[in-house]
Amino acid sequence: MLALRLIERKRDGGRIEPGEWRALANAYAVGHVPDYQMAAFLMACFLRGLDRGETHALTEAMLRSGDSLDLAYLDRPRIDKHSTGGVGDKVSIVLAPLIACLGVAVPMMSGRGLGHTGGTLDKLEAIPGFDTNLTLDAARGLLETLNCALIGQTAEIARADPKMYALRDATGTVESIPLIAASIMSKKLAEGLTGLVLDVKRGSGAFLPELQRGLELAQMMIELGLDHQCPVVALITAMDRPLGRACGNALEVEEAILALRGEGPDDLMQVTYALGAEMLLLARCVEDRGEAQRRMTDAISTGRAAEHFQRIIEAQGGNPAVVDDPSILPQSAEVEVFTAPRRGFVSRVEPRAVGRGIAAMGGGRTTMEDTLDLSVGFVITARPGDWVEEGEAIATIFARDRTGIDSGRLTLRSAIMLADEADPPLPLVSHRVSAAGVEVLEP
Repeated sequence: MLALRLIERKRDGGRIEPGEWRALANAYAVGHVPDYQMAAFLMACFLRGLDRGETHALTEAMLRSGDSLDLAYLDRPRIDKHSTGGVGDKVSIVLAPLIACLGVAVPMMSGRGLGHTGGTLDKLEAIPGFDTNLTLDAARGLLETLNCALIGQTAEIARADPKMYALRDATGTVESIPLIAASIMSKKLAEGLTGLVLDVKRGSGAFLPELQRGLELAQMMIELGLDHQCPVVALITAMDRPLGRACGNALEVEEAILALRGEGPDDLMQVTYALGAEMLLLARCVEDRGEAQRRMTDAISTGRAAEHFQRIIEAQGGNPAVVDDPSILPQSAEVEVFTAPRRGFVSRVEPRAVGRGIAAMGGGRTTMEDTLDLSVGFVITARPGDWVEEGEAIATIFARDRTGIDSGRLTLRSAIMLADEADPPLPLVSHRVSAAGVEVLEP
């Protein structure tokens, strides 16, 4: 009866008390509340909203529904980074080994693809043998020796959240700021962090396209961090076009490896370095962003970052040779170059269309039970503002069969828009949000 009463109350605009959130989260985690009732409750929350106290109580309830990764015994800062999701966003795969090799513990707990966006776990599992399904004890061991563990949400942590996460994706309740904030922060606070950096996406490919809603989400998560003595900084970054060139699981891992070897595309590196600098500043490892930039570029240019990634891969059961030879990654059976149908400026590369196209080719989920083809996707070399000639190669399609090539071709025809003129894209990193307020960054 608890779930029914709470559904009715929230449906009618009422408030849920902290003890009720705890009881609901615990009951759902152990299967005493069925999915259909939780789906109805989530829709009521989506439509009616949660106030500040309810969002805190939901976060706390999900956090306490499982165990935590107690890392207080480590003699080093513990900083993670989280992205609200995008297309082509492989920053975590670059950033984790990069920051870990600079002396910061990075307990990076990631998720799978959600909606039109890719998931870091799916990408990492393109590396043969790589195991993201680690226990908390195994994760602690990796953090002690390598400063890094690239893991999924274990069965021990925030037990109510993964079930709610999957249900939100299936019921159209993803784009709720309180539900997003509580889901992210319950997992991150369970990691025992001393600081957290958020990459909050804006633009047409983001879950929250509008700048104001992204700022609202960032501020809410910063407040939740303060409630738990975990300082949080957020950067607002662009997702009105894919990040980097590669879109698709194995293709993005290859691009991340190239980035760690100093060969990454400029936009990917700019966002990576901006987020990495915030991580190093929160860790108090550097005095300013200039020093942070120098330390990160040195780690990449000397090969330390790529070597550290090899050690992490080997420790998590993967084949470390992939860093030297990315052809070890899953390879698509069919490849076709996509050319410009006319001359003109690239006015848009629409990330939602690209993400949905990858899913249609088998590289994304329509249900959480779907098995992915990790090899499929696109490498899109045309960027908004580029001038292209008719017949010029602007992308490559990677598919498992000719049907996939045809599907990919249709996707790119709708996603890459050409025009006689083009407006400039959003700035890559536009705002910095902290407990002190919102700062507009120079373009």
